Amino acid sequence: MRIGLTVRADERNPSPGADTAGAGPDDLRRWLAGQPGLRGRVRRATDSGPPPGAMGAGTDVILALLEPGGVATVLAGAVVAWLQTRRGSRTVTITRPDGTEISVSSTEVGPLDAQQASELAARLAAALEPDARAPEAGGGGPSDGVPPAS
Repeated sequence: MRIGLTVRADERNPSPGADTAGAGPDDLRRWLAGQPGLRGRVRRATDSGPPPGAMGAGTDVILALLEPGGVATVLAGAVVAWLQTRRGSRTVTITRPDGTEISVSSTEVGPLDAQQASELAARLAAALEPDARAPEAGGGGPSDGVPPAS
């Protein structure tokens, strides 16, 4: 299963003293590629520019190839950990092959303790599984479509 990941910096509401330059898609790609369970499964998309005739900048997309056997769990845990260790406000949007998007923000993930972060990663991994139903909107939690940690 091919998963797309994009990173967006929140320029409107940066954290005080935040370094917004070093925590973009290339940083996340390197972080993910360094995870033992994801090595060889993560790359930069080559077709991430705007469609022909469209205006605007292209989006840097990271592609991750997932298969059964816990790879979704490794990816979800790595994304949550990456967000928790970055300064400034970032949002990672994960797009499933069916077009379902799940967004996780560092401002909402950062304050979670280890148990809550682990629970969020488990719910995110479950949402990435090929047979997962589309997440319900309006959860109001740390991410769009992933229920908040208790």
